[in-house]
Amino acid sequence: MENHPAKKNSAKEARWGTPVSIGVSLALLAAVVVSVVTAVTIGSTHISVKDVYSVILYELFHPDELSPYAQGAVHDVVWLIRLPRLVLAAAVGAGLSVCGTVMQAVVKNSLADPYILGVSSGASFGATLAIMLGVGAALGRNFVGIVAFLCALGASALVMMISNLGTRSNPVKLLLSGMAISAVFSAFSSFIVYLSDDMEGIKNITYWLMGSLAGAAWSSNAVVLSVVLVGTLFFMTQYRTLNLMLLGDEVSITLGTNLHRYRQAYMLATSLIIGFVVYSSGMIGFVGLIIPHFMRMLFGSDHKKILPTAALTGAIFLIWADVLSRIIIPHTELPIGILVSMVGAPCFVYLLVRRSYGFGGDN
Repeated sequence: MENHPAKKNSAKEARWGTPVSIGVSLALLAAVVVSVVTAVTIGSTHISVKDVYSVILYELFHPDELSPYAQGAVHDVVWLIRLPRLVLAAAVGAGLSVCGTVMQAVVKNSLADPYILGVSSGASFGATLAIMLGVGAALGRNFVGIVAFLCALGASALVMMISNLGTRSNPVKLLLSGMAISAVFSAFSSFIVYLSDDMEGIKNITYWLMGSLAGAAWSSNAVVLSVVLVGTLFFMTQYRTLNLMLLGDEVSITLGTNLHRYRQAYMLATSLIIGFVVYSSGMIGFVGLIIPHFMRMLFGSDHKKILPTAALTGAIFLIWADVLSRIIIPHTELPIGILVSMVGAPCFVYLLVRRSYGFGGDN
């Protein structure tokens, strides 16, 4: 008798029920906190654990006995460099994982990731314009990220507009539109780089495209973290519609739900989140692809369970990826995008070989 994938998936979802998924989510939330307070003690510069926590306690509660830690090199390394990076890593990891989960449901393709909307190519084009041509220099020292953010949103808007031309958009048209926009923006970026003789600018673009959390600051972290938290909570309220998207438009219409307007709204929301992620960290791929896969292998295709666990797992993953990127090569920071791909690709292949799951509907 043949073992149907849908039956295996149903048995798995029964085993990992809602109480278990809530427990796992709480455990993962605790793991995020433990990861941050542990990772902050690790770095290329040796600082004692006592000094690290003394700085943090002073900044949080300002006790007089810890006033020597109010300033100085140790204070700056811990409070202005390490801790902001880890908070940003958690926000970026969560945002990428949630957007990857949502986008795979929107386009009904398990190989989709947050950059399927053309955000990646749009952001790289914006960075190219800013670095090579000085576009947006009047916006301040963060102008590269701001221009990349605006171009990322513009690329997503173009994808939505093109996918609605002629007939109403559907998952296939969204995928093809995203591929077309990505190709166009990538071509323009390559054209600008090809005509330029600014080797320093080319080097900066390459580094930015590899991803980095070195620009983390408390002021920008507050914005990114707020956007990611609000976006995650929004999508958690939409789990029924996301589950319905896996069944397809025909089934949803028979159930009285037209998915078109939901698909457009979700694309806008994910574009906004990814735009802020791109602004703060450059391009970090693979997180939005591998984390949703891993969560579906554990919990099946119910977005009520996989959205919170994906967000927390993505946060933990990127926190430790950032730690490794800072210490794996002495006195040198490895771009986190390179490290994530080096670690993520083999893990992804292993998961595909070892496990299988139903993506939903007839898949």
